[in-house]
Amino acid sequence: MIDRETATLLDALEAGFPRVESMTGPQARKAIRARFRRNPTPVRMHRVDDRTIPGPGGDLPVRIYQPAPDSSTASLPAIVFAHGGGFVFCDLDTHDDLCRAMANGVGAVVISVDYRLAPEHRWPAAANDVAAAIGWVNAHSVELGIDADRVVVAGDSAGGNLAAVAAILIRDRGGPVLSGQALLYPVVAADFTTDSYRRFGRGFYNTESAMRWYWDQYVPSTDDRGHAHASPLHADLTGLPPTLIVTAGHDPLWSEGTQLSRALDAAGVPTIHRDHPGAIHGFMTMPTLTICAEARERTWLDLRGMLSTTRVRRSPTPG
Repeated sequence: MIDRETATLLDALEAGFPRVESMTGPQARKAIRARFRRNPTPVRMHRVDDRTIPGPGGDLPVRIYQPAPDSSTASLPAIVFAHGGGFVFCDLDTHDDLCRAMANGVGAVVISVDYRLAPEHRWPAAANDVAAAIGWVNAHSVELGIDADRVVVAGDSAGGNLAAVAAILIRDRGGPVLSGQALLYPVVAADFTTDSYRRFGRGFYNTESAMRWYWDQYVPSTDDRGHAHASPLHADLTGLPPTLIVTAGHDPLWSEGTQLSRALDAAGVPTIHRDHPGAIHGFMTMPTLTICAEARERTWLDLRGMLSTTRVRRSPTPG
């Protein structure tokens, strides 16, 4: 059964979200930006910095969230975060609240990556940007006050895809070693025939038609969509870092997130799957919902567990 608070908002969410599948990428981006409202009282941080770092396609903007220093340690863990938005829209501002809450809740420096967007920059540009950001964080850990042995990559929705692919790229390139990956209702396969697509592909905010359009923008060739760097569900998953997967029960992506959790477990990857049966896609960016607050607190606790100890540096198992 859908969460009661969510059910009261569902009609408004459905009516207010642009029908992106009838738009071009830039039109969709403009429509999403027009409905964005900045929080006038953002969660307080010790420090927030916008800067650019070197990326595969040129300067790559990032936003760095510093929580209050931990007096018990000289350096903090870090989370490299990729925002959702169907590979096409959203940015550092749309996920600012989530990143602030994450940094304070986990006690980690969060580096939010403003990766290149489709359709102007198609697959695998965005995933390469996120992987580059992980490398940069590792190389600049002393400057950032980060413990380079305690770094997690995370993302929500399409950003979950990018985080998962970046973890695969990092593994196959021989490092740097990650402490974990956190995938929030991630896009991990281009299969629109799953049970959750059949049950929730219409009427539950995130739609099958929109998801098909997102894939068309980012990976237009259907032949490419089975590649491990497009659909990480189909990757060799051995040797990946400990993984947290969060799913929403009323989401077209529920099946693929659940399948990935099972596949990771079968590959010997320590995996936590937190399912929220009453939730819809994107619920962790809806802070007025009680289910969002509860899921965030559970997620922060799981991430603190991932980052609780300094790990001995080692060479990752090749994929």
